[in-house]
Amino acid sequence: MSDSANYKLFIDGAWRSGGTGAELPVINPATEKEFGRVAIASASDLDDCLRSAQASLILWANTSAEERGALLIRAARILKGKMEVAAAALSREQGKTLIEARGEYARAVEMIEWNGAQAASLSAPWTIDPKRTIIPEAIGVVAAFTPWNYPAVLNARKLAASIAAGCPVILKAAEETPSAGAHIIEALQEAGIPPGVVGLVFGNPRMISEHLLGSSVVRALSFTGSTPVGKQLAKIAANNLQRCVLELGGHSPVVVFEDADLTKSASAISEYKFECAGQSCNAPSRILVARSIYKEFLGRLVQAAEKIRVGAPDDPSTDMGPMANARRIEAMERLTKDAVDRGAKVETGGKRIDRPGCYWPPTILSNVAHGSQVLREEPFGPILTVSPFNTIEEAIEEANATEYGLASYFFTESPEIQKRMIRELSAGAISLNHLKGVSADAPNAGIKQSGYGYEGGVEGVRAFQNLKLVNGTRVDAVA
Repeated sequence: MSDSANYKLFIDGAWRSGGTGAELPVINPATEKEFGRVAIASASDLDDCLRSAQASLILWANTSAEERGALLIRAARILKGKMEVAAAALSREQGKTLIEARGEYARAVEMIEWNGAQAASLSAPWTIDPKRTIIPEAIGVVAAFTPWNYPAVLNARKLAASIAAGCPVILKAAEETPSAGAHIIEALQEAGIPPGVVGLVFGNPRMISEHLLGSSVVRALSFTGSTPVGKQLAKIAANNLQRCVLELGGHSPVVVFEDADLTKSASAISEYKFECAGQSCNAPSRILVARSIYKEFLGRLVQAAEKIRVGAPDDPSTDMGPMANARRIEAMERLTKDAVDRGAKVETGGKRIDRPGCYWPPTILSNVAHGSQVLREEPFGPILTVSPFNTIEEAIEEANATEYGLASYFFTESPEIQKRMIRELSAGAISLNHLKGVSADAPNAGIKQSGYGYEGGVEGVRAFQNLKLVNGTRVDAVA
């Protein structure tokens, strides 16, 4: 990819500049220098996008599900062929390493392929009994909003599920990482998707969300991002009773019990936590360790964190690149200072790395006071807190203590403890003795302040379908 990149809007099957000609800079977080521009959508652009999406609805909803699925599979193969160029662009925009960017695109391809393979079966009618049939139908135009941390995966997940369900979708992608949306839309375009079925816009998030959700054309909202923004969007969507799928913030605990393999658990936590510089809603952020092994585990976790090589994302020896922007560095400084002012000890890291770019080291804090901001606010960065616990009741209480409920993790070989933790941890996803991202075939959802509705798996496609109940007939009469 060249040193300069310009990203346009995609509306009614064509790429175009924004209506006012205005653009935003794209910044490389490794250098903090501009290397590209992204078009800003005007209200007129959004109206055009809404009109074209609405005009394509009947055609796309009535296109056979087999054909929709085949198109997605073609698009996945095309995207796979673009992976090296796409990964390099993503790494430059977001700061994640090339290895991480390639891995993210591999997951994006998997998600598009899975939705393509399932499109036909998930659009097929089925019977409840001989005289009652359920017919899945496209809900209508979907407005999808995605963040900058995992743009390829999240764009692919929202686009593929909507398209498989028979819905046109308008994607408002992150201005910081515009290439991910552009590469996936290009793959869909080359695969033959009709004009209007997919749209791509960038610009002022508030203006775009209010404009799109203020239209009765949009029948569903899919959003991944912070809890405060998700709540604002849900309020706007309520005016038109638009269905919402909200994947919001997280503050995930890891509970390490006495019988855990300390080396393996410390290594697994460090590896998963510091991927993407800790900028993941699912990343662990609070480690709770049985007191009898606390000091030994803390030492091993610090050793694992200090082995992580922080550097330029295009350097093959780098394990962790820069944070995505200067705002995240400011947040790390604020959270660390607050914790230290309240008595916390910095076991490793804790200060911005003195070099050009948005670099912050893996940071581990111990002796963190309960009132500290880092224990209640989603850190969204490479900071881990480590605290001891005395009883399983204490561990469960502390693990569930935040307002979030996206993911929880724990390490133990005890069947009794496993059963209790699975039953009592408050999270949409619970992982035992490993940490791993969500696969294409699994439903993903948060509870409490981490959102509602499902993305991924069968439920992710059903989110964009109405299930029409037909009484007095059989499936062969409507198939």
